[in-house]
Amino acid sequence: MKRGFKSIVLLLVIAMFAALVAACGSKSGSGGKVSVGIVLPTKDEERWLQDEQRFKDALSSTKYSTEILFSQGSSAKEKENVETLINKGIKVLIICPFDGAAAGPTVEAAKKEGIKVISYDRLITNTDAVDYYVTFDSKTVGAKQAQYLVDHAKGSGQPLYLYAGAATDNNAFIFFEGAWEVLQPKIADGTFKIANSSEAAALKDSKSLTRDQISKIIGQVTTNWDANEAKNKAQTHLTAAPADMKGDVAILAPNDGTSRSIADVFASDKAITSYVITGQDADKASIQYIIDGKQSMTVFKDVRTLVKDAIGMAVDLLDGKSPATTGSYNNGKIDVKAKQTDVIVVVKDNVKKEMVDSGYYKATDFTGL
Repeated sequence: MKRGFKSIVLLLVIAMFAALVAACGSKSGSGGKVSVGIVLPTKDEERWLQDEQRFKDALSSTKYSTEILFSQGSSAKEKENVETLINKGIKVLIICPFDGAAAGPTVEAAKKEGIKVISYDRLITNTDAVDYYVTFDSKTVGAKQAQYLVDHAKGSGQPLYLYAGAATDNNAFIFFEGAWEVLQPKIADGTFKIANSSEAAALKDSKSLTRDQISKIIGQVTTNWDANEAKNKAQTHLTAAPADMKGDVAILAPNDGTSRSIADVFASDKAITSYVITGQDADKASIQYIIDGKQSMTVFKDVRTLVKDAIGMAVDLLDGKSPATTGSYNNGKIDVKAKQTDVIVVVKDNVKKEMVDSGYYKATDFTGL
């Protein structure tokens, strides 16, 4: 009995010691406090998993702690994540909203606690609770996608298929706005004819679009940033398309995940002679598609720089400094100070230079490079 009792006591002491060591060694710091809370929209896309690791790497060299949570495409989960981080004593919140408008009340709760709010990659709209915005130049992204289609147009009357991101994402509107300003003159002069959006076709003579007009177009061509939805929409459009809307076609695809799905659908249609298709994010799978000639281009947004900018801004705030900014974006309520990161067009000819020589990917990640 004595030996059994001693064993139980020993196990209890070991357990208590292990718990103490875990608490002391936690990256959250003493008392479970966290300096910077980070909320990302989903774990289901390669892009956000890359961001997660890069945020961890960027903060590892500072004296500050972080916790990263994912909202999994739910504004309710996003709100819960922010509440969790508030309770852990964060001083700065970096958040990429699932729904820019729905995130307003969520960040207002953080602001009431004196927390500085940095909107990351996607702008939180219709609230004055956003202090800063770290972003790629989204309008330029759309413009570069459109310019590629213009530069590779074939003759006149070429069918143009338009696709967009999610109506819940403010960036989707900015991407489309940037693309439209470049495409519209070529739609108006007959170089392109819109194949899959009656709303866009009705506005072919409008050089600029209101948000409501863009919203109606997105309502017809949204992919919701979902590859399966993009595939289904492309199949529906091609099934309904008459013969004069096939042949050599141009496709505005909003990002790489949707681009690959749409490209696969168009490649499988025997009435499609050739296609030129856009993308963005430089996903590893899309870089392989570009090497293989299945995707025409992607807009490379170097997440390393965006993460570095966001963490640099957070550290400045924690150190009591004013972060450097390069412009501002109106979110419907206020002009939010912003820091913009440049973007790069990647095609087959410069894949090695931009994606491998820059250290973003390894040459062994690809075949036929």
